Amino acid sequence: MIGRLAGRIDMRGPDHVLIDVRGVGYVVFVSDRTLATLPGAGEAAALYTELIVREDLLQLYGFPTLVEKEWFRLLTSVQGVGAKGALAILGALGAEGLGRAIALGDQASVKAAKGIGPKTAQRIVLELKDKAPAVMAMGGAAPTSAAPAETEVVEPVPAPAATAAPASTASAQAEALSALGNLGYGPSEAAAAVAEAAGETPRADTAALIRSALRRLAPA
Repeated sequence: MIGRLAGRIDMRGPDHVLIDVRGVGYVVFVSDRTLATLPGAGEAAALYTELIVREDLLQLYGFPTLVEKEWFRLLTSVQGVGAKGALAILGALGAEGLGRAIALGDQASVKAAKGIGPKTAQRIVLELKDKAPAVMAMGGAAPTSAAPAETEVVEPVPAPAATAAPASTASAQAEALSALGNLGYGPSEAAAAVAEAAGETPRADTAALIRSALRRLAPA
């Protein structure tokens, strides 16, 4: 299984890049959002990858963070959501936006992705709502970094970079979720409260997120 690729971008397409890793070229499909963050041809880049295997096809899909890769895996587990649809959702919302939408039951945001209808959006929210807290709690993992062109194919090892949302923001949400769990709140209600708080104040630190989430969780 190819878990991560690091090398030199040889070519950029409308929905994919060709990454040269020690003379071997890998075609990696990515979302619009990820493509926009990648450097130009001839420059170094690295992506976590998921290999989709079919009878007549092998395709690699790339992601800047392990969190986004996990969301892709979960999205494609939902009936009616293929790899193309999952990339469209991640391209429209990003990993953090998708986590908030699912935690809050926001079907409209999911439906805004190209090719996703209302029934599919409803199915995604319903089937993944209980899984959202665990994925959101992974947010403290830093995104993958670009690496020299001679880097070999290796399994994922997080490293600092600036190709996705700031790690401090994702880390604050993960820490707030953990703190609320320690206070006895259930994963789903904690995730929804943190998602609301983060949506209201995207750059809030851990303490501010916890206070804001607790206000939302307090009995009326």
